[in-house]
Amino acid sequence: MGEDDRSIKRSLAAQDPIVRELVQEDIEHGVLIPLKTTLELRDDYQTGHVLITRTPTKAANPAILLLRNLLPDEIIKGLPHLRRCAKPSDLPAHLKAQFMNESPQSRQIHTGKSSWIYIIVGPENLFNRDEVAQALSTIEGMEEEVFLRRIPVPMVPPTSQVQAAMWSQHFWPSLYRKNNPLGPHPSMIARQTEEIANDAAIWMALAHKVARESHASGYGEPMGACIIQRDEGRTTLVALAGDARWCPRGKVGCSGNPMAHSAMRAISIVAQKLVRAENRKTETRPEPILEFEAFQDKPLLDDEKAVYDLEHPNPDGYLCHGLEMYLTHEPCVMCSMAILHSRMGKVVFRHRMPLTGGLCAEDRGRGHPALKGADGGRGLGLFWRRELNWSMVAWEWESSGCLQPLRVDGATHA
Repeated sequence: MGEDDRSIKRSLAAQDPIVRELVQEDIEHGVLIPLKTTLELRDDYQTGHVLITRTPTKAANPAILLLRNLLPDEIIKGLPHLRRCAKPSDLPAHLKAQFMNESPQSRQIHTGKSSWIYIIVGPENLFNRDEVAQALSTIEGMEEEVFLRRIPVPMVPPTSQVQAAMWSQHFWPSLYRKNNPLGPHPSMIARQTEEIANDAAIWMALAHKVARESHASGYGEPMGACIIQRDEGRTTLVALAGDARWCPRGKVGCSGNPMAHSAMRAISIVAQKLVRAENRKTETRPEPILEFEAFQDKPLLDDEKAVYDLEHPNPDGYLCHGLEMYLTHEPCVMCSMAILHSRMGKVVFRHRMPLTGGLCAEDRGRGHPALKGADGGRGLGLFWRRELNWSMVAWEWESSGCLQPLRVDGATHA
């Protein structure tokens, strides 16, 4: 047994007895791979065009003041990741070569210690070029023919110092302001990855265990979910649910009961625990009269019941706020939105579902085995989208082979 295996065993020993009882198989570490957002995959190299001008250094302040008065604030402040002013020596090599060869005066500007400076005017499509040229021509020291050139620049900020350096070499001097406008901040991802890495394999093993049991019992597909709470270094098992889309009516129809997907059942079990705690306070226990319980939020398996009988560690909170969900498969769009609406804090899944999954942002192009020649369209990346009112961090979990893959049809909604 290696040191990684021993560390998991020590972590497992620190859990509640119910967890030690549920986890029977050997556990090995896996690798947590943070998901990329739709913006990180599609917009990190999106470029637009800006106009630049140049002035003598002594005329730089009057030129900048003139541009500020001429252009709206949103244009002036719209590209904070690009340096507003740049010395000729700071320009990328291809711009230097282009401008130096335009005229003898340009060669002189780029020779030795230059007394000129380049200034970004603003996005090309947001102002009148002739008006800007006419206004700049009134500044003392400007060239007889005002220098205005169109260059491509990244329209979104860099997400790392390395990317900023690359953009400075290929486009225009750029700044990294230690943030990520396209998704979770890298430091936050690193911190949260480290936080869950030591025991993620435990919860993933439980999700796989209940998935196999549910499938063997004929309740649903081999898919499972596990929800935990992590608070001040202590983790508490909150819910465990296998897929039950064929329960109790058997394989009727082509897709079964969508409300009984493992993710939906796990969230609904958490809700049942909260209702149970509330009923204890009010001493009420209403029992719904239903011909068919769509959500299947009562335990079906012994392992599910063992966890269901445990009290919710935070019965006064909002559903799944800040909890962690571990899934055998990438959840479908419906389940992904349910996870978001429940205010889950983190999601980890093992198997991607390229055709039906809702969390991954990668394009589902032709050629993937699960697509059978069909075009799967664009990935939705629902875990982090600007237009939604909640976001979370999500990972794909790759094991070293200790957990056998749970095979399902690529068109199945998990």
